[in-house]
Amino acid sequence: MNKQRLFVASAISLLTTSMVFAIRGDIEGSLSAAFHLSKEQVGFIWGPAFWGFTIAIFVAGAIVDFVGMKALHALSAVGFIGGTALVLVAPHPTAAVDSIFSSTGTTMLYVGFLLMGLSQGLVEGVINPLIATIYSDEKTKRLNMLHAFWPFGLIVGGLVALVLTQMDASWQVKLATIIVPSVIYLVMVATGEYPKTERVVSNISTGEMFKAGMHPLFFLLFATMWLTAATELGPDQWFPSMMKQLTGLEGIMFLMYTAGLMFVLRFFFGGVAHRLSPFVTLAGSSVLCALGLFWLGSLGEGTPAVVAFAAATVFGVGKTYLWPTMLGVTSERFPKGGALLMNIIGGVGMLSIAIVLPVMGAKFDALGAGPALQSVAWLPVVLFFVFGAVALYFRSKGGYRPLSLDAGEVGMAQGEKAPVYGQQHSH
Repeated sequence: MNKQRLFVASAISLLTTSMVFAIRGDIEGSLSAAFHLSKEQVGFIWGPAFWGFTIAIFVAGAIVDFVGMKALHALSAVGFIGGTALVLVAPHPTAAVDSIFSSTGTTMLYVGFLLMGLSQGLVEGVINPLIATIYSDEKTKRLNMLHAFWPFGLIVGGLVALVLTQMDASWQVKLATIIVPSVIYLVMVATGEYPKTERVVSNISTGEMFKAGMHPLFFLLFATMWLTAATELGPDQWFPSMMKQLTGLEGIMFLMYTAGLMFVLRFFFGGVAHRLSPFVTLAGSSVLCALGLFWLGSLGEGTPAVVAFAAATVFGVGKTYLWPTMLGVTSERFPKGGALLMNIIGGVGMLSIAIVLPVMGAKFDALGAGPALQSVAWLPVVLFFVFGAVALYFRSKGGYRPLSLDAGEVGMAQGEKAPVYGQQHSH
């Protein structure tokens, strides 16, 4: 088994999912015009890309131990290729539609984006437990490094979109580029060797896996993931069109810029969550997200580019550690929960985005981009108080500690031998 090869295949598959995200955002205007859709209808058509993710990641969490990570990883690539093809061949309606299901073309869009969402769920359902298995001694750090390829894919997708825009390429050509990385990682997966999951290797029973999720801390992570995901990825999906309306500048540039910040911080500074302790990191990130979103929502036409990018910087740094740190904490505190608990957390994150996208789209239609962004800014305000309280709890107990499968503990246990993070005496 080649760990580096598995990491690269995982990284390319995650890059593919975010290329979909970036290119979908870039072609939103052309797609809306071609299919005569309102912003709210676009939000509903994008929705299955996210709740499809939720279905797939839940299913993957339940069956990955038995079916194997390799088969599901390969299936995800096939889904990306098929979903892209379905959108590309969808016929365009001749006028606006009352319901997205009243036209063959818009229905095919819905199903195509659903297939892409299912594929994204399979990707996350495999790569998160895979990395936790092969790097069991540094899970949060490696998950942060892996998830650096989400923003890297946004950059790649954004550059592809910009270059093809300059070449006057159609939205169909832009979308078709997603097939390229899908084929690359499909070949890597088909020719690679995969391990069994950490839970299976450690002989943890299915009953113990489900029992691990019956802890108050896991319920708290479950609840807060709805808000952290909506904070990060809800605005991201609308960023190109919203920033263009707010500033008059090319909106995809802002998405690429914040993605670049996230890639550097996650890949090269992936261990920051442990140096500060994960919940301190999450609380600090929430503050920056709130400030950044309120600031971005206040921008208007004629705002100097330096001010617009400064606001985007605050939001970009703030959202960097939310998703991978939530996954890392879940894996570290509930190792007996295996792939299932990690995938539940990832799944509810994407489900929350399926809910927030049409809500933001409706506000975008009615009030404009600024109020739509600021409507989400209240979510990280709530998160700051929740994560801050959990950080103080751990501090009162001597500091945050990851657990191992042989520790015999689950949840916020005391007396653990694992290293303590975020406390001065641990450095």
